[in-house]
Order: sequence, then C-alpha cells, then structure tokens
Amino acid sequence: MRTTHAGFLLSCLCASGIALAQTGTRNGEWRSYGGDLGHTRYAPLDQIDADNFGSLEVAWRFSTVNMGPRPEYRFQSTPLMVGGKLYTTGGTRRSVTALDAATGEQLWIYGLDEGERGEQAVRRLSGRGLAYWSDGGEERIVYVTPGYQLVALDAATGRPVPGFGDNGIVDLLESLDQEFELPAQIGVHAPPTVAGDVVIVPAAHTPFAPPEQKSNVKGYIRGFDARTGRLLWTFHTIPREGEEGYETWRDGSADEAGGNAGVWTTISADEELGLAYLPVESPYSDMYGGLRPGENLYGESVVAVDLHTGERRWHYQLVHHPLWDYDIPTAPMRVEAVRDGQRIKALAQPTKQGLLFVLNRETGEPIWPIEEQPVPQGDVPGEWYAPTQPMPTIRYGHQGVALDDLIDFTPELRAEAERIVAEHRIGPLYTPAVLHDPNGPISTLMVMGGSNWPGGAYDPESNIVYVTASVGVNSMTICRYPEGSPMPYGICLGPDAGMFGGLQRVDVQGLPLLKPPYGTIAAVDLTRGEVIWEIPNGETPEDVRNHPALEGVDVGRTGRAGQPPGALATRTLLIAAEPGYGPTPDGVRGSMLRAYDKATGRELGALQLPAPQSGSPMTYMVDGVQYLVIAVSGPEYPGELIAYRVPAEDPAEDPAEN
Repeated sequence: MRTTHAGFLLSCLCASGIALAQTGTRNGEWRSYGGDLGHTRYAPLDQIDADNFGSLEVAWRFSTVNMGPRPEYRFQSTPLMVGGKLYTTGGTRRSVTALDAATGEQLWIYGLDEGERGEQAVRRLSGRGLAYWSDGGEERIVYVTPGYQLVALDAATGRPVPGFGDNGIVDLLESLDQEFELPAQIGVHAPPTVAGDVVIVPAAHTPFAPPEQKSNVKGYIRGFDARTGRLLWTFHTIPREGEEGYETWRDGSADEAGGNAGVWTTISADEELGLAYLPVESPYSDMYGGLRPGENLYGESVVAVDLHTGERRWHYQLVHHPLWDYDIPTAPMRVEAVRDGQRIKALAQPTKQGLLFVLNRETGEPIWPIEEQPVPQGDVPGEWYAPTQPMPTIRYGHQGVALDDLIDFTPELRAEAERIVAEHRIGPLYTPAVLHDPNGPISTLMVMGGSNWPGGAYDPESNIVYVTASVGVNSMTICRYPEGSPMPYGICLGPDAGMFGGLQRVDVQGLPLLKPPYGTIAAVDLTRGEVIWEIPNGETPEDVRNHPALEGVDVGRTGRAGQPPGALATRTLLIAAEPGYGPTPDGVRGSMLRAYDKATGRELGALQLPAPQSGSPMTYMVDGVQYLVIAVSGPEYPGELIAYRVPAEDPAEDPAEN
C-alpha cells in the first residue's frame, strides 16, 4: 500500500487562499447518472459514517425480476432521485420505473416491446440508467431503448410525452446521417446526458470485427431538443472530407474503412462553459488498423464540443491509431486542479490502461506533463503503427508485463510463470499484437484492466480523485483471415475464442500470472498531481487462498480482479464494493460493500451483499434520512436494488414503516 499524509489537504488549500469550487449533488438529491453533470459521484452527506456503516439496515428492496419477459442477471443501473422519487431502468426490455425513495413502493412502470428490433439489438438488457429534465415546472425522464430509440416520459405518470418526437419517441436511426444496413449495429447501454435543454445521445457497437465486414456504422454523437426531440446537431466522431481531423485517416480511409468510434460510456458536461465532453471509443476494427492508416481522430480521444451546436472546441487523443481496445471507458470527471498555486478548471479522465489524464477543461491542455514516448513497433503486414504514445505522469493499477511482475508466491510457481511467458511476447504498455505463427510467439501478453464504465469519484473538499482498477493478463494474437475476406487481418477467431474473440486469459495453475494486487483503489491528489495512496480492493479470492500450491503460504490481502466497481464519495466516506462473489464473514454466498477513510484508504466498515455490486452506488436524503442504494445481480441472482439506512431509533417513527 502506498500512502502519504492527506489529512490536512483541505485546511492547507484554504490557508493558501485557494477556494475550490463546490461540485457534487445538491439538496440531498441525485439528479444525474454520475450525481452531477461532472460525473463526480460525490454527495455532501454525512449521516451514514464510519461509526454506523457496518450496522446499516435494509430500508427496502426492489426486485426487477418481473420488469421484463425473463429475469436479468446483469443489472447495471445507477438510479436517479429527484423530489422524493427514485427512477431506474430494469429488466430485459429496459423498462423504466419510479419508486418512492423512502419506502421502495412502485409508483409507475413503462415498458416498450420493440419486437424484432429489440431482439436484434446489439446493446440489450436494462442498460445503465436514464436522465432527468425539468424546466422548473414540467419534469421528464429520458432514456434510450435497446432498439436505439429515445423516449421521453412524464416523470409524474410514466406516460410518453405527446409533444416529444412521435408521441414521446424519437427513432435514432432516422437521423443517423449515414448509410447503413438493417439490423443496424448500433445502440447504447449508457444513459443520455441532459444539460440545459439539450439531450446528448451516445452510441455503442458490437465489439471487434468479423472477417466478412470491412467497416461498420459510425458512432456519431447527436444533440436533441429536450422539449420537442428535434435534432439540434451531429458531431462526426470520424471526420468527413473537409472537416478537421480527416487527414489523420490516411488514403481516405475515413470513408472506406471507418466505423464505430462512438461513445459507449457516459458523456459529461459543463453548462457554465457551454461544453460537453465526449469520451470516444476505438475505431473499427478494435485491434487491427491496417485499413485505417494514420492516427485516426477522434478515436480514443476526449473531445469537447459546444453544447448547443456540436462544434468541436478542442480534443486530446489518448491513444494514437488505437490497436488495443483501450477505448475510453468512463465519463470524464469535472474537477479542480491546482498548479503553481492557481486553481484550474479541469477534467480527470481514467482509462483502461490505469493512466489518469488531467486536462484543462476550457482548452484541453495538460495540467501536468504528458510526454510522447516511443513505443514498440509491430510486424503485422499492412498495419500502421504510431511511433509514440502520450504517457501522463499519474498512473495507477498496472501497466505492461515484465519478468519482475510475475507471480512469486513460491519458486515453483515463478519458474512455471517464466516458462509460460517465454512462449509469448511481453513488454511495456502499447506492445503490439503478434501475427499468428506456429513457429513464433503464441501471442502478446497485455494487461486488461484499469478502470471501466462504473467510474471513479471526486471529492471537491479535499481535491482528491478516487479510481478503481482491475489487473488481468490476456493473450492477443492477430490472424490472417480467409483469402478474399473484406477484412484481411483481425483478432484470431475460433470455437474457444470466447466473447472477446482471440483474447484469452493467461494463468499459472489457475492462479493469476502477475503478482497481486489483482484489484486496487487509488487516491490522486489534484493539488500535487500524484497518487497519495493505493490499496488492494477486496479480500483474497478463495480460489487463491485455498489453492493447493499455496498451502502454508501467507499471500496477504490480494484484492480481487474482475469488473472494477464504481466508487462513491460522501462527506466522510469512500464507498466501493469488491468484484464478484467472494469470501464473506459468515461464509454465505455473497459479496462485500466497504467504506474507507478518504485520507488514508483504511477500511472503516463493511456490509455483506447477497450478490455482487453490478451497478454503481448512489446516495440521497429524504425526510431527514440518508439512504445508500446499490444494484446487485449475478449468476442465479436476478437484478435487485437494495436501499440501506441508519437504523431507526424508534420503529414507530421510521419513515420506511409508514
């Protein structure tokens, strides 16, 4: 664990005359997916604290099992809470429901049966949430269906708004601004972003590229009028001829081989600056770019666009000519950085690589140095390799694979790990994939982890960003596709390829290839631009602790690999779960939700969940009571919301009982 003292950060900042702008939730509500439009996931509430976290009681539970034609086991929603009502998506058709935020009573439900369109959707199930809009009088809930339709509902009744689109629905395929074939390979799990009177809709696609498909639908981002559903603007994430960035797709490849480059995660916004921040994903195909030579703007870039016109204001590309599926996984966090005594409006962008990019949110300029460093070059025929990649100074989790990183619990395990990696190519971050060759290295070993869509949290009072990460090693190999295939090369496919094509997990007798930690939580001080502490996230997995090769070996607390959890910061706590099912105090199958000291990372308390956290936690206050709500689900456990609160002193006065 890395630690430095952070307990006096706030007082030091105040003493130096630096006043930090307050962000986070207001009035005890949770109005946006990330708490606010800056995705800080911070709530200035303190009724739930270190003294009572471990004894919180269940205020109510809400099962989504009957919100669709079949149960859902990947329930990823983060609800909203406005005016005492909690709103969430749920179920296999992505229905929307409103609940009483104090009791969990269902107030209304809306579901849209999209028939074949929904069954053929590339992004199915309940998605990750929705958005809220109000003009001070009228209130609406806005979300995107699996079949890629934008729906506006009356927040009071759940009925579609007649004056929005066609009886409350805007068909997002009708204004896609490009030619495409049905069924369209485009949709989204993430919620839209509502800033002012603009609804910004993201876009996502199927992962990787089949041999028979040379290009794909382009993930253009669009803004719609929140009142009428009228299209306001379209931003071309793959530039058209005459647009800035077109030249970064050499040989006109933006026209012939472009595709994807959408935003599959959440979009942030700054209404004061009039900007929306687009965390753009990889271009098509994710891991072979021979048909798209050049740096490929705006792939894997943070792009700031005018909130009202969609015009590009600035961009920063995090990966040139993306080849590793390191698309930007989570919303940029709107933060305040302090450099040379000056407060700077900034964005903090976590990544799958465990790199934190901190940029001036008005100009896109780096706050701390980001150096273009030479990276290894590959040998796949026809591929174009970027000679350098941007490397920020702030890093967390793990990057690259080296011999010193290998498992060393015992000499025997270390020797076996060395034998395994000798058959592969290893190297630093951005080591390219090998071409399949029976006589050469089997694959390139790459770290797949860092952050993902649940995102981190930012505490404006201490000026600290909290980021979660997972560490796992996959093998990556490029294969020659059959002669005459429109896509000549790509990730190797086969009966054992799994859901991510040729990406195969590499282990040693079932143990992780690398030393622990396997999952981490890190705190980054934005007054100094450095990690001040980093801890393993979660207990040691049972299959590691009880492994026969480790009998008598004290492996310590390793943390847990898997989907990095979403973090939540309150006035007194940092709250995060550990990935997947894991060891619990009473041995009952479940998972743990933990509270940490924000200044040191010391664990302060834990709650046992019946299933893993599968959506990010949120918190709010109703009638003087703070609630902590989390979505859980997993194999054989359908999606459920669980709301916790401090135990009521007098049950007769408990709002949840009335």
